[in-house]
Amino acid sequence: MGHNGNSYYIGIDLNDSYAMVSYFQQNMKEPETVSTVAGSEEFQIPLVLARRKSIGKWYYGDEARRLSKSGEMVCIDQLLKRALNSEKIVIDDDSFMAEELLALFLKKVMELPSKLGNPSSFDRLVICVDRLTKENVSMFYGMAVRLGINSRQLTVIDRKESFYYFALNQDNSLWLHDVVMFMQEKESIFFYSLKRDLRTTPQVVSIDESISYTLDKNDKDKSFLDIINESFKNQIISTVFLVGDTFAEGWMKQSVALLCKGRRVFMGNNLFTKGACYAAATRDKEAEWPFVYMGENEMKFNLSLKVHDKGELSFYNLISAGSNWFESKGQCEVIISGSYEVDFWKQLPKSREAKIETLRLTDMPPRPDRATRIRITATPVSDDRIDIEIKDLGFGEIFMSSGKVWHYEMTM
Repeated sequence: MGHNGNSYYIGIDLNDSYAMVSYFQQNMKEPETVSTVAGSEEFQIPLVLARRKSIGKWYYGDEARRLSKSGEMVCIDQLLKRALNSEKIVIDDDSFMAEELLALFLKKVMELPSKLGNPSSFDRLVICVDRLTKENVSMFYGMAVRLGINSRQLTVIDRKESFYYFALNQDNSLWLHDVVMFMQEKESIFFYSLKRDLRTTPQVVSIDESISYTLDKNDKDKSFLDIINESFKNQIISTVFLVGDTFAEGWMKQSVALLCKGRRVFMGNNLFTKGACYAAATRDKEAEWPFVYMGENEMKFNLSLKVHDKGELSFYNLISAGSNWFESKGQCEVIISGSYEVDFWKQLPKSREAKIETLRLTDMPPRPDRATRIRITATPVSDDRIDIEIKDLGFGEIFMSSGKVWHYEMTM
């Protein structure tokens, strides 16, 4: 899928063991994943920092791991976990917050594409993690300044959303029907199934996640064959993606024959870092994107106001269905006409009908019509609940603000 302009994007797949980084520009066919070793396809960069004792130079990744064996280095691993726990790390006489060191590691990883002749600055960075929480989203946005960017250039997504962006940026022949992914993590196999609702505009996309499976080590091929048969029940599937080292070990025989029966099958470990790049590019062209993703972190309904703007009646969208509730916030200022009431329009993305919920502003001081300005702030507190704050702003110097603030929690 093409993207206009000369925009440049970075995507990082991050867990507590390693990071992978890719870059993408509009003139490229697909994102490119970068290795720390020129010409290598070993893309996983160990999430490790090392500092030479008594010298302030930092090393990262495989080099840090290798140098730490000499005994001259202090090695720090599990940086993501430590950063989320707000750990303080002491090296010689210096102390560092783990979040600082994670930011240092990410900055070094972000610089890798520029060493291949790419621009040193980028339009958007997307970090992909296993699961989103309020804590890790807040931490990453808090370290944006340390990464040399502003928070508007940063997006944090989970692996399911990265899969969504990756799959639907492929040629449309690959997603005529359902798209599925098997992902190996340690001893477990996870199955994800991406489905589109063709009845809606934009198409609502969901991803179902199965319980985890365990491969029988004595006969992985037969074991995986059984998992495939169980997972593929009642589905028409166009494409299968395999993510994880185990799928490259050469044991797939009967299982791969079944996978390839009328389907396209792709294998590789850098799907999520490429998906992060596609997420960055797609979000810059969101108006042209014909899908809306409904995951566990995405808002489940639209919230709008009906307003008169320059003589025309229109809807002002406060919160959009499909936007990540951790990141979403809507605010506007309006002048009230008629009674001291505000109508909120709530609509599910799959529905053409909207519900209207009216909030009455009690104890408002009497004023002439259209002489009261209010500020409305909508802040999601979960994927299906929104905190509404309405503040009386008065009307310039003619009618001073009463200072009154109304709060209400709105659901569908």
